[in-house]
Amino acid sequence: MRSYVARSILQTAVILTPAVLTFVCAGTIAFWQGWLFWAVFLLCTTATGIYLRISDPALLERRMHAGPAAEPRPFQKVVMSAIVAMFAGIAVLSGLDHRFGWSQVPAAAVIIANVAVMLCFGLFIVVLHENTFAASNVTVEAGQRVVSTGLYAYVRHPMYTGGLLLIFAMPVAMGSYWGLILSALATPFLIARIFDEEQTLLEQLAGYRDYCRAVPYRLIPSVW
Repeated sequence: MRSYVARSILQTAVILTPAVLTFVCAGTIAFWQGWLFWAVFLLCTTATGIYLRISDPALLERRMHAGPAAEPRPFQKVVMSAIVAMFAGIAVLSGLDHRFGWSQVPAAAVIIANVAVMLCFGLFIVVLHENTFAASNVTVEAGQRVVSTGLYAYVRHPMYTGGLLLIFAMPVAMGSYWGLILSALATPFLIARIFDEEQTLLEQLAGYRDYCRAVPYRLIPSVW
């Protein structure tokens, strides 16, 4: 329990750091888009953690081991470092965008983007409910099986589908179009992570090759 609390505090600090950077770069706390997004993001991450704490503590433990340092393979460490850097960069660039007025994002678009963020976390919960082995790092555990039900019947990586949507919703939710540049730059790293993860699963997870034949799409049904 003590270890869980310590990691929870650490992860909260990790979330709050880019939030603080957003306002520092904005040069003001009079930034309602920033307040709304980070309130929504923190609320959603907290709600997800509470849900897992109640429904699947073992999966929560797996999810707590996140970030580049938790990855067992050097390639994934590099990929995750890049994704984390892009995430922080979106927070910084969105703050700068607000300070210098580069973007004029309508309030309605900001609200819609925040709703999209909430939907992303809703999707995460659905995926985590379906797959108790959905760890934050690329690994195959003893007793792990192929999950082909729920959203996994349509795409092989529904968690990454939600992650991709989150990356693109995030800057708009903070009132920035320029942040979408970093969202686009993060996408190839996400795709590289998927390819590398699939190679690991093909080598180590029984039945995954047959699953790939049955479900050909990785992120978006009928597209890719």
